Amino acid sequence: MPRLPVVSGRDLIKMLTGMGYEVVRQRGSHVRLRKTTPAGEHNITVPDHDEMALGTLNDILSSISIWNSVHKEDLIKTLRGG
Repeated sequence: MPRLPVVSGRDLIKMLTGMGYEVVRQRGSHVRLRKTTPAGEHNITVPDHDEMALGTLNDILSSISIWNSVHKEDLIKTLRGG
């Protein structure tokens, strides 16, 4: 598995909106996104920080991977811009 990139919450939110997620609400620095998938409705909260903690990013990417049937490696490549 490739190493996780250092990204901002804004970059991750931009990637998720490109995948069909929509911003539902924001409370402080946390943004809530939602998408209807074949598995059901997926809600995810992304901290809008300048630099996301790698453990938080890993958990979010794992969840997105499962709900959207996308390989985690492909999500990491997308975040890196490749």
